[in-house]
Amino acid sequence: MTELSGPRAEILEQSAADAATQLTKANKQALHFLTGAQKVLLEEMVFAGNEMLERTRTETHLLSEFVSKMAGSHSVKDLKTMVQECGQHQIDFVRRDNERLFKHGERMLETASKLFRPQD
Repeated sequence: MTELSGPRAEILEQSAADAATQLTKANKQALHFLTGAQKVLLEEMVFAGNEMLERTRTETHLLSEFVSKMAGSHSVKDLKTMVQECGQHQIDFVRRDNERLFKHGERMLETASKLFRPQD
């Protein structure tokens, strides 16, 4: 078999080195993406668990407050006032809950967009 001349051999060695470098970069980016995706998934699972617990606790508190006020009302006027107050509490809770979820969604979009940025 004929031996490659000097310049050709250097070109082949350089292209092999470039291919190895590109493969290493691709593997590094894939690893970064997979570890980032795993981290995001775990954070979401923790967030969902905490949200369910917090929501249950708040709803239980609102229900106990409602029952307490219901037991304390002795007239139709008291019932009307109680329903208005409890309705307002429920509306405020839903508003705060939605604001918290919206902020979480913004953070998730920011985190997910970081996963798709090229890493050096």
